[in-house]
Amino acid sequence: MTVTANKVPGVEARAGKFRGPSLIPLLNAIQARRGWLPREELEALSRQQKRPLYEIEGLVSFYPHFLTAPPKDVTVRVCRDLACWLKGAEGPAADLEARYADAEDVDVLEISCPGRCDMAPAATVNEKPVRLEDVPAAIEQAAGGHHDLGATVAYVPEGGWPNDPYASGEHHYRSLRALLSGQVSPEQVITALQDAGLRGMGGAGFPTGKKWELVRAAEGEVKYAICNADESEPGTFKDRQLLAEQPHLVLEGLLMGMVVTGAEEGWVFIRHEYGPEEAVLHTEIGRLREQGLIGPDVLGTGRRLMLDIFTSPGGYILGEETALIECMEGHRGEPRNKPPFPGNYGLWGKPTLMNSVETFADVPAIVGKGADWWNAQGVNGATGLKFFAVSGHVERPGVYCVPMGTTIRELIDVAGGVAGGAELEAVQPGGASSNFLGPEHLDVPLDFGTLAEAGSMLGSGAMVVMAAGTDALAAATNVLRFFRNESCGKCVPCRVGSTKAHDLLTDTLTSGGELDEARKARLLELELVLRKSSICGLGQVALGPVVSVLGRQRGGTTARPQPRD
Repeated sequence: MTVTANKVPGVEARAGKFRGPSLIPLLNAIQARRGWLPREELEALSRQQKRPLYEIEGLVSFYPHFLTAPPKDVTVRVCRDLACWLKGAEGPAADLEARYADAEDVDVLEISCPGRCDMAPAATVNEKPVRLEDVPAAIEQAAGGHHDLGATVAYVPEGGWPNDPYASGEHHYRSLRALLSGQVSPEQVITALQDAGLRGMGGAGFPTGKKWELVRAAEGEVKYAICNADESEPGTFKDRQLLAEQPHLVLEGLLMGMVVTGAEEGWVFIRHEYGPEEAVLHTEIGRLREQGLIGPDVLGTGRRLMLDIFTSPGGYILGEETALIECMEGHRGEPRNKPPFPGNYGLWGKPTLMNSVETFADVPAIVGKGADWWNAQGVNGATGLKFFAVSGHVERPGVYCVPMGTTIRELIDVAGGVAGGAELEAVQPGGASSNFLGPEHLDVPLDFGTLAEAGSMLGSGAMVVMAAGTDALAAATNVLRFFRNESCGKCVPCRVGSTKAHDLLTDTLTSGGELDEARKARLLELELVLRKSSICGLGQVALGPVVSVLGRQRGGTTARPQPRD
């Protein structure tokens, strides 16, 4: 694959440079083999690939997964983001750091949300997800040479997931086979998606049928498809479960998208923290290969369909579609200016179809059962089904599939209600980037339009619940801290603005003083600048949760001490 010479906004600085395959998988392979990236390995890679060493060093310095020094025998990474913070991670995390401060073979570090909010407070021990309380036992196992990435968990309800069109034991990929055989045409697939009103379930909510239609109509013989499985926002882990429990639907939707749009090569871009789920995907891809549904000549049709997995080297910013593409091309994961959009100019400058895990997983049911069936699944004027990850102060954190339009109150009840029977303080209905809503919004249906009218958004399908008595301003500051830490640094408003706002809030919370009118005005000014001038969604939404708390006057008047940064 080669890079086109088109002058495209966002890629001018590297136009014509560093052509060739992405170095990310090669760096991943070195680290898997050596445990880190020794200088001599980087120099050897530079010579073998005929790429400048400074390019490689630029990649290594950008991505948090890459290590430039040998790690200790056991590395513990502790999460302090919102779901874990709500479950009291700060005290035990500090105790762990103190306990192992002088240990020669154990390192205790901080990690951004690893997508294990259902077991909050969470940590990883040599990449294995564990509850914070189980870290000492896991350290003993790891120190004894026991290497285990852990197992997937199951949340499938009795009777199976309602979105799965295949009965237990039934052969999968029926909709894909119908498309490959000509029983269903690409145009019929697009029409079904449009009639069903399916929208992107990763946060943007763009009409799926329209996106597929645009990529199908895009000029060029070479096209690509990508499943964005890089969910990394605090509270978000429903895509993780779809990968673990419904890999057949995710891959079937991706392959159908490839057939419809004319792409021959597709990837699942998955975060490296999802090791157990990545293993499930590899197994399912092997089944596809055995059944002849991927390869150079699929089912004897002469059609070429190739699937692979691209493991992320880390960073929340890679969930943004153009940053993800930059990473896959082998560059630093900095978002591009848009337009052009990936549907016209995506991976390697070619038209690229990109959807989220849940979006692809919905396609086989819509095509197989029909748009009318899909539309009938919704309630309160909404259509379809929706997966939610529910965490925070609820009795049963987990993943739930409910009718779109289910109210906030009803979803909390499905998750067992607010923990301990407490009253609700606030809820983030759509992940860390969504604005907080209070108890007065409990009966708002969970749908794109209704949540927007209420002042928040459906977002990534991650509901984080806070019980009464929680300091909402401190919680919002914790969210801002995540965005500050995960800013790629490309644009000044996001990089500097998020830091200034966090410093202001932390100073107020630490001193136990009031967030006076001058500071409120300063925060509102920073929010406007970030929202209007940041390149991508990270900066545009970073201060939204804080402002939503100020607007509700919950926790925004008298602040209490915030745990250490």
